Amino acid sequence: MLRDDPLRDILAASGRGVVDAVLPSAAFVVVWLGSTALGWWEPILLGGFASVLVALLIAVMRWRGGERPRAAAVGLLIAVGATLLALYTGRAQDFFLPRIVANAGSLAAWLVSIAVRWPLLGLVVGAALGRPRAWRDDPDLVRGYCRASWLWAGQYALRLVVFLPLWAAGATVALGIAQIALTWPLVLLCVLGSWPLVRSALPAGHPGPRHPVVPIPGPGGEHADRGSKRKQAGRPPDA
Repeated sequence: MLRDDPLRDILAASGRGVVDAVLPSAAFVVVWLGSTALGWWEPILLGGFASVLVALLIAVMRWRGGERPRAAAVGLLIAVGATLLALYTGRAQDFFLPRIVANAGSLAAWLVSIAVRWPLLGLVVGAALGRPRAWRDDPDLVRGYCRASWLWAGQYALRLVVFLPLWAAGATVALGIAQIALTWPLVLLCVLGSWPLVRSALPAGHPGPRHPVVPIPGPGGEHADRGSKRKQAGRPPDA
């Protein structure tokens, strides 16, 4: 039975990213809605200021926690860009447009990675394990990561299906609610569902993602059977 589950590292990293994505947007919606209801001056500007302030606080916390300044500043830059866009158009729903574009780009990237058999999930897990390319030599892991990557692509597709009609209808509050509802629950579902999908592609006795297994070429240049001659990537074959 496989006991190796490297996706716990991804769960922790994704949890931090979820907070970065949700809190600034929630701040924008709450302040914009309250300002509009009270008839205050420039509700979009006030909502944007609240969003940028929250994103700045998160960036400082991430930076003080040891993250690189560039990584910590990504959420802040998105909040600033979203605010400027909404101020330029004068439409509050356009605050969410950068997130919609980002989801579309992510969906395309995951689908392309599956099509070329360089699934992004393999790159993410490999990087977390400190062996970003070793899994590429294991056809079973490649197949498993491709299967699980469909789950991650699906979350971006679902968000687009929900976000685009709400954005077109100008439903700013509904967009804020939808972003919360379709962010951390979907990420959690993907993290929990990825390992069973990867594991379903691995043969019995496979040591797991931490130790990719590479078929040893047999006579005539053909690969040996999976159950016979195999070696772990980066390690000498057993004596």
